[in-house]
Amino acid sequence: MSYDTQVPPAAPQQVMRNGLGTAALILGIIGTISGLIPLLFWLAGTLGLIALILGLVGKGRVKRGEANNKGVTLTGAILGLVSLILATVGLIITVTAVSDAVEEIDKAVQSAAPKAPKTTEAPAADATKDNKGKGLADGDSSVYDDDLSVTVSDPKPYAAGEYSGHDKGNKAYQVTVVIENGGKEKFEAAGVMLNATAGANGVKAEQLFDDKVAMGFEGTIMPGKKATITVAFDAPKDAKTLTVEVNPGFTYDASQWELKLG
Repeated sequence: MSYDTQVPPAAPQQVMRNGLGTAALILGIIGTISGLIPLLFWLAGTLGLIALILGLVGKGRVKRGEANNKGVTLTGAILGLVSLILATVGLIITVTAVSDAVEEIDKAVQSAAPKAPKTTEAPAADATKDNKGKGLADGDSSVYDDDLSVTVSDPKPYAAGEYSGHDKGNKAYQVTVVIENGGKEKFEAAGVMLNATAGANGVKAEQLFDDKVAMGFEGTIMPGKKATITVAFDAPKDAKTLTVEVNPGFTYDASQWELKLG
């Protein structure tokens, strides 16, 4: 006697969606390598931004169980951030080199011209005006010797996105930073650096990144013009103060604002 046995069909396995993490890693590697060459800052910045976004989205897939390449995804996001940093440094180096080259050409032309009248160059702006060693308050402006002024607003609560880097145990705040060029020379805003600490212990307040806030200043601010951005920081839940530091560039001194939270 024979018996027919039927094997029940196997349960379908969920296909892991690891594509975003892998793409983030590849783009992050290429962006980081490109960032080592200052002239390729544009490529490093573009690839780094895409890698960071893909890495953050891929991290979300890992949390939801749709992907299992957590290490690859995290590495891609980190390399994307590194690429952005290298791109910023490369931009500053390139702009500085071009500016120095133009100045050398101008000097050569002036020295070659017969009977050219002598001119006196204005001193470089390298320090803020006296702030008596204290942190600035909400709405105060730090004015530099070349009439560049920086103003930071009072922090306001910020609704951070899921993939912005916000820690759910912290509180997010946004501040508005305004740079006004009251001088006679154009100002390269890409070199502006922003940092923040929170609370009496000065815990580092991580900057948040999403489509609602800026990563930093971009482009050039011409004489008589100003630029305004909104940036966000993550602070411990019990922090009472947020210290925001703005450094306009390598030839400037940084200024700090002591802002109250809550």
